[in-house]
Amino acid sequence: MALFRLPSSMPAALAPRGYGVALRAPVMSDFPQWADLREQSRGYLTPWEPIWPSDDLTRSGFRRRLRRYADDASADRAYPFLVFRESNGTLLGGVTLANVRRGIVQAGTIGYWVGQPYSGQGVMTAALRVLLPILFGELNLHRIEAACIPTNMPSVRVLEKCGFSREGLARRYLCINGIWQDHLLYGMLHEDFRG
Repeated sequence: MALFRLPSSMPAALAPRGYGVALRAPVMSDFPQWADLREQSRGYLTPWEPIWPSDDLTRSGFRRRLRRYADDASADRAYPFLVFRESNGTLLGGVTLANVRRGIVQAGTIGYWVGQPYSGQGVMTAALRVLLPILFGELNLHRIEAACIPTNMPSVRVLEKCGFSREGLARRYLCINGIWQDHLLYGMLHEDFRG
C-alpha cells in the first residue's frame, strides 16, 4: 500500500506561525476543507486566477496537486502553503512560493488566495508577514517577486502593507480567467525586509 502514500512536500521546519495564522504544506486530509472553501469562493476567486481544471475540486485532482507540490519542493522549484487560523485550524487560504531560481539570482515569486468569507480581514497580510522571514532566512532568497492585476486593489494593499515596492507594469503578463491580463510587478529584496 506504500504505492498510495504521498511524499512530504516540505521539511517540517517550514511551518511558520504568528499574527493569528499558521502556515504549512497541504496534506491529503486537507482536501474536504480545501474543496469546500474553494467551491464556496469560486465566484470571488475566478476574476483573479487561471481557469480551474475540470477536476480541480475532486479528490483525485487534489492528490495530483499534492504529488506536483512534492516534486516541486524536493527539486527546490516551489513551496506551497495553506493558511489556517491558528486558534482553531480553520482553512483561510493559501500562498505559494513558485518559480524559485538559484545560482546568481536567488529569487522566487509568490502567489496567494484567500477564501471569500475571510477577505478583507488581514489574513493574507498576516500570512505574508509570517512567511517572509522564512523565505529570506531558511530558503535564503535574495529577492521575492509578486504580480497582481491593477484592479485587484485588495492584493495591491497586501503587497504594499508588507513592504513590497511597485517596480512596473507587465503588459498581458499572465492568462487569468482565460484572458491575457496586464499585471503590476512588485519586488522585495532581503535588505528591504524589516521583519
